[in-house]
This record gives sequence, structure tokens and C-alpha cells, in this order.
Amino acid sequence: MRALPLLLALVLAAILAGPVLRALRADGHTQPNYRERLLPCPFGVLVPIAALIALVPLTLIERLAHTVILYPRLIPVTVYALGVACLGLIDDTLGIGRSDASPAPRGWRGHGAAAMRGELSTGVLKAAGSLGLALLTMDYAGLSTGRWLLAVAVLVLATNALNLLDLRPGRAVKVFVLVGAGLTIGARELRPLWTLGLFVGPALIAGVYDLRERAMLGDTGANLLGALAGLWLVLTLSETGQLIALGLLVVVTVYGELRSISGLVQRVPLLRGLDSWGRPS
Repeated sequence: MRALPLLLALVLAAILAGPVLRALRADGHTQPNYRERLLPCPFGVLVPIAALIALVPLTLIERLAHTVILYPRLIPVTVYALGVACLGLIDDTLGIGRSDASPAPRGWRGHGAAAMRGELSTGVLKAAGSLGLALLTMDYAGLSTGRWLLAVAVLVLATNALNLLDLRPGRAVKVFVLVGAGLTIGARELRPLWTLGLFVGPALIAGVYDLRERAMLGDTGANLLGALAGLWLVLTLSETGQLIALGLLVVVTVYGELRSISGLVQRVPLLRGLDSWGRPS
């Protein structure tokens, strides 16, 4: 029963993927990818759609059969995951601060400079909104103030990190899978996977479509993958582990602000091979 949310949401995502793709394309929601192929975007909407629909039978079964299927931590997890997806969707669909005359600011430095000039951008909204959601979500954990702030920092930086990495098809979902597998194997603990399973299942389906260049996750999907990776980190790691994770996330964030992550991937043969695996030639 523990795996039921993951499996049900995964099956629903597989069924709904085709209709969501067609709906995005029919309504003109497409974006050119790095090879200038026009793809349906943001396909990341598949994840919350499938997860929310899966909640209907899951909660009914739990209530009527008097059994436990959903973990208690699912409520704060859902608040953060859906909130971050919503912020990404705002960026994908509204694009506040974007125009031909005034290109959208990039990176935290660009968004920070825009905010200092009194300009509103979706990047600023995402940063502030993600921080507020992280503070609220981690408040449910009953941590000391220091641990609470540490978990919030890990959560926010992880959410942003996968968005930074989402510059090539499948890159973000590959990193997400590696992080999840590493944490699960290293801790020998499946509880975080079952807690996040409602979103992990659909995220894997959306990630396959992204990898095969049939759709683009958009900020909706990339931010959500980052949110799930961050939640997986804080649900699994000890205080020391979170400090190490925070240090690594700071390095990735700073490097992404100052240099090209895609350039680094191309220069390292191992990373280049992993990055291109599964992607159409």
C-alpha cells in the first residue's frame, strides 16, 4: 500500500500525457528548445494534474477502508510542491518583465538588479514565493530554529538549482533521479520516496517526454523537480548531511550565475556522455 500513491499517479500521468500534449499544442503553448524545435510547453503541468486526480481515489480508499495510504507529511509536501509549480507556471505563461524591447533578466543577479530598479519580474516572484513556501513547509517539521533555517536554505537552493540545470532535454530529470537514487541507497530508507511518490511518479513520465524532445518541462516542471529534490534531501539527511548538501548547492548556484553549466558539461567527457544519454540524435 505504501507504493500505491506513486504507482497510481504514474499510471494516470502516462494516460494523461497524450491529451495534455495535444491540449498544449492546440492552444499554442509551444516554445523552441535549444535546437529551435517547437515543442509543447510547459509540460510540467502534467505532474500536478496527475497528482491531484490521484488524490481522489487515494483519499476515498483511505477514509472508507480505514487504512493508512498517505503519509502525514504529505500535506506540507503538497503545499510546497504545488506552490512552486504554480510559481513556475506564472513564469511560463505570464512572463512578467519580458518584452522584445526589454529582455527578461537572467539569474539571481539580474533579477536582483531588476528589483532594485523597481521592476517586477517573475524571477523575483519565484524567489520570494519559494522562500515563503519553504519557511511554511519546514515549520511543520517542528525543528529548532537553526535546523529550520538550514532546511529552508537547502530547499530553496535545490529548487533553483534544477531550474539552472534545465537547459538541455532530460538534464533536470536525470539529476533528480540520481539524487533520489543516491539518497535512497545511501540511507537505505524508502519512506521519503513513499512520501513524495504522488509527485515522483508523474515527474518521471514528464521527464521521459522531455528527454525524448517531445515536450519541454518549462519552469513549471523544472522548479517542481527541484522542489522534490530539495524535499528528498531534507527528509533524508541529518544536520551534517544537509550542511554538506547546502555547500554543494551554493557552489552550483554561484557557478551557474558566473559561468556556463552547459559549457562545463561539454568539457567533461563523463558528464557529456551522461547528459546526452537517451536524447535523440
